[in-house]
Amino acid sequence: QVQLVESGGGLVQPGGSLRLSCAASGSIFSINAMDWYRQAPGNQRELVAQTTSAGVINYADSVKGRFTISRDSAKNTLYLQMNSLKPEDTAVYFCRAMIRVQRDLWRVYWGQGTQVTVSS
Repeated sequence: QVQLVESGGGLVQPGGSLRLSCAASGSIFSINAMDWYRQAPGNQRELVAQTTSAGVINYADSVKGRFTISRDSAKNTLYLQMNSLKPEDTAVYFCRAMIRVQRDLWRVYWGQGTQVTVSS
């Protein structure tokens, strides 16, 4: 069994910062891509930032220059540093990972989500 557990969400004022974490645990051979998605009420889930084991990083245009994705491969943990937060960043943030669980078996896992609310 593999689990992804997010933490670090909360209520913050516009212009503030939050740091999200996503820890992967369980039967993990290796991890390829690890991503952050978000979903606001009434909207589809959207990709916020992604990183691969090769170090490739991509961001949604809406968060470029404000958010930074990083990972600690030794701890199987993904981070999202969010600065200059705006009300439109309010959403549930989800971690997703492509994990090798057996020699020739890869699976996609999602975390349960963490709420981020940006409001004065």
